[in-house]
Amino acid sequence: MKTTQYLLVYGRVQGVGFRYFTRNSAIHLGVTGWVRNLHDGRVELVAHGLPEILIKFKELLRRGPASAKVSSIEVQVVVTEQSMKEFEIREDGEALCLKK
Repeated sequence: MKTTQYLLVYGRVQGVGFRYFTRNSAIHLGVTGWVRNLHDGRVELVAHGLPEILIKFKELLRRGPASAKVSSIEVQVVVTEQSMKEFEIREDGEALCLKK
């Protein structure tokens, strides 16, 4: 059964291609959802997929692109009825759930 996770990524994750890396990794693994930069320097994303695939996805996020330095990732499992068909990059914004 697929699950949905809300993630906040901390570290040097803006201005280094992290969102594009995230989208490409998601597409490669078959994960749907979205990613965006937050005004405070974090990256926020929602990922939907099989639990074992989301584990691999988070491992890729921890490594990030060569220029990134991920210091931590907060994860919250969420219940949603929303259907996600692809993985997209969204406009910058304020965090939806987890607080700094």
